[in-house]
Amino acid sequence: MIRRRDFISRLGASSALASPLRSRLVARLSFTDTVANQEQESGTPAKLNPTPIAVHPKNPKYFLFRGKPLALVAATEHYGSVVNRRFNFDRYLAEAADKKQTLTRLFLLFRELQSARNPYSPLKPESPDYVAPWPRTGPEQAMDGEPVYDLDQWNGEYFGRLHRFLSRASDLGIVVELTVFSNTYADHIWALNPLRSKNNRQGIGNVDWPEYNSLRDKRLVERQEAYARKIVQEASAYDNVYYEICNEPGGGLPNHATPDEVDAWQDRIAHVLRDELRKLRRKHLVVGQNAFSYASNFSQNFDPSFSGNLLDAVNVHPLPNLHLAGRTYQLGNFMSKELQLIEFRDFFLATQPKPKPCISDEDNAASLYRDDLGWTIHRKRAWMAVMTGAHYDYIDFSIQVGMEAGTEESRRKIRLWMKHLSEFIHSFDFIHARPAPGWIEVKPPHVVEAVLAKTGEEYVAYLADGREIADPTAIEPLHGTLAFSLPAGRFRVCLYSPTGGLYSPSVPVEGGKRVAFDLAPFQDDIVLRVTCEKERQVVG
Repeated sequence: MIRRRDFISRLGASSALASPLRSRLVARLSFTDTVANQEQESGTPAKLNPTPIAVHPKNPKYFLFRGKPLALVAATEHYGSVVNRRFNFDRYLAEAADKKQTLTRLFLLFRELQSARNPYSPLKPESPDYVAPWPRTGPEQAMDGEPVYDLDQWNGEYFGRLHRFLSRASDLGIVVELTVFSNTYADHIWALNPLRSKNNRQGIGNVDWPEYNSLRDKRLVERQEAYARKIVQEASAYDNVYYEICNEPGGGLPNHATPDEVDAWQDRIAHVLRDELRKLRRKHLVVGQNAFSYASNFSQNFDPSFSGNLLDAVNVHPLPNLHLAGRTYQLGNFMSKELQLIEFRDFFLATQPKPKPCISDEDNAASLYRDDLGWTIHRKRAWMAVMTGAHYDYIDFSIQVGMEAGTEESRRKIRLWMKHLSEFIHSFDFIHARPAPGWIEVKPPHVVEAVLAKTGEEYVAYLADGREIADPTAIEPLHGTLAFSLPAGRFRVCLYSPTGGLYSPSVPVEGGKRVAFDLAPFQDDIVLRVTCEKERQVVG
């Protein structure tokens, strides 16, 4: 039993809902086990459930994995588990499973360099520690001073690491996004790529970096296709993977590949992936996003991503100038500590009519900041994404070589908070729920809300302080009246703490009218859960 005062102290505020029920037990939850089916032998492909992760047949905004509904929730390492020889991915995956993370993102080729706004990470290994799909054979030197690659051979060390990683993730029930290609961003990063002409024995890839993700160099494209087919051949036996065509594809720099050219290249790579999957009689998902434009200011139109057959699910990197259904959204600048919670919520709500899952795939609003402010921003955005029917992943830069489980502080803060979110959403029947904007009729000032409703049965409302950190009043707690309407019936209302992972005692209420409560002061965020009496087996 958790005493009420213990809950209140962890919640950080007194609960007006709890006060009439001092003697009641804290509501209990029977959480759905999303880290299921761990019977496969470690080191072998999953065999008991041969059907890969798929779009859920009853709700196309979510996934079906091993017979259970799945929402993707992750604070992932920076994608270098396989390409960084020094990274202990067994330790990373074990901690991720403990925190109920349902996704990890894995880059299969790209690596980059640390910069002032892009901190050191597993995706930035020292050159001797970088493991590529092709072996370094020399005798010439590549641009990083190490031996050049031989593109006519495959690297056994690389594919051994890949299989061990996928097998271990499968054992733990973690889904892996396999990112086949990436934007290469700048010449000094292109200089690290095995497919640049000066880095391989075959002289493949004699192009400027913006042409890497285009069809302009036929020989380069042929090697890209061979590599993509090899990845499918090696990974398609696993049921816990899906394929991302390209991370952050973009075009439009003067005299270089346009966004349309980049998308034509993506079409080709998607065809290659699906053709190889067809040959192997596998039905894995292919996901991604249409190319953004560098022209003038960064902008990205997501209407093409949600239409057509190129993508089974859409990845979104929350940034400024995202266009969807006739509106432009400002989701915050890179590493800016900008919360932009209303814009963030409204963008993902706007994706709801589109019959594809939408993943906030790499949120870097504040990931540079490994402190309470940065982590709180990402907690709020994670809850907001999930409570609008989307999925969420952000880079946890506390995870490094030698610290593959994060730091002690990150484990008891952001990583534990993400566990609470994963447990919470998987305790709720989100497959039969829909976002319900407008359900909250009265709310305290500065509160930004998102609601998922299984109408007449259960409602969950995330209530967050939308003030930016630059607002001098942002340190003040929120409080005031909260009101919503319920259909006829008997309901129970309780609060949940996103940081403490605890429920308040529940209060009985009669439906068929507007219900109003005075929320006692709370800091940052809180969750309201309203359950019909007949559904009480879900909430205790």
